Amino acid sequence: MTALYLSSLTLSHFRSHKRAEVVADARPVAIYGPNGAGKTNLLEAVSLFSPGRGMRRAAAGDMTRRPEALGWKVDGILHGVRQPHEISFQSQDGAARSVKIDGKSATQTMLGQVARVLWLLPSMDRLWIEGAEGRRRFLDRMTLSFFPGHGDAVLAYEKAMRDRNRLLKDHVQDASWFHALEVQMARAGVEIHANRQATLARIAAAQDGAATQFPAADLALIHADGDLPETEDSLQQALAASRPQDYHAGRSLVGPHRADLDASYAAKSTPARECSTGEQKALLISLILANARALAADIDMAPILLLDEVAAHLDPDRRAALFDEICELGAQAWMTGTERSLFDHLGPRAQYLEVTQADTRSDVRAA
Repeated sequence: MTALYLSSLTLSHFRSHKRAEVVADARPVAIYGPNGAGKTNLLEAVSLFSPGRGMRRAAAGDMTRRPEALGWKVDGILHGVRQPHEISFQSQDGAARSVKIDGKSATQTMLGQVARVLWLLPSMDRLWIEGAEGRRRFLDRMTLSFFPGHGDAVLAYEKAMRDRNRLLKDHVQDASWFHALEVQMARAGVEIHANRQATLARIAAAQDGAATQFPAADLALIHADGDLPETEDSLQQALAASRPQDYHAGRSLVGPHRADLDASYAAKSTPARECSTGEQKALLISLILANARALAADIDMAPILLLDEVAAHLDPDRRAALFDEICELGAQAWMTGTERSLFDHLGPRAQYLEVTQADTRSDVRAA
């Protein structure tokens, strides 16, 4: 199986990097260097090749190098689903970033059709013990990898919901206004729910019988108010019936925005929130790997993986197991760590980049 991969990556005034250039092949990329050198910033630049706001969910203006604040640009050559593409991202004066594919302006959905990027960050380690919003976002990232149009459905739903919430807060009584918005919410909401359910089924199938050192997770989609209606008519009727309660709350209380991702350690039947810190991390890695396997089966290409500081939080045996699974999958996994020795088990199966940071420039070089 071949892999999606970046053969070149160029950053200009992006985060800490005044200019940085990376030339790579399809092997895993082990990035090492001192804290603050800009390793994670390289991963964030790669994450822009996936639809959405990137792995930090940062506004475009926050990505520009300080103090110059001249705007930023990221260019790369992506060897994708059908053919290589020259992809560029740019932001000037804090404006939303623009996307070009092969020199032509492109939408986020178009980007999702040529690239698939998955990531795991240290900030996600508390996923199972914090609020439902983070778990919904995690699920929607997985869903977006299978359904590039999922992001458009989420945006359409959220816009209609914001407008409906404004009517509720203003105590508008005109039912026709609510009906028009509820029809839009129902249409997008049913699509969102179906995409999420299909994603969980694919993740479950990818975990079933997989030869892996990481624990399988049982996943379920739950809602605060019971099962979500699964047809447009029934969801629209549920929204209409909920208006009295929604007036009191000042917000919409029915819909896929109330969903939560429930997970448990399958072998122990233990809820993820009750697992040890190490088990919770292992479950996250397991889900990212399952997502990658399922996606590779769909498009016959392994997706790009971004694993920030993952090696430092695993014992040597599990670290070696992770590297072996990445290589077996054939993915170009961009991984960061402070020491090259963290990646010793990879040997010649990987390419190595040392990152150092000076006051005026970044040094990113093969090592």
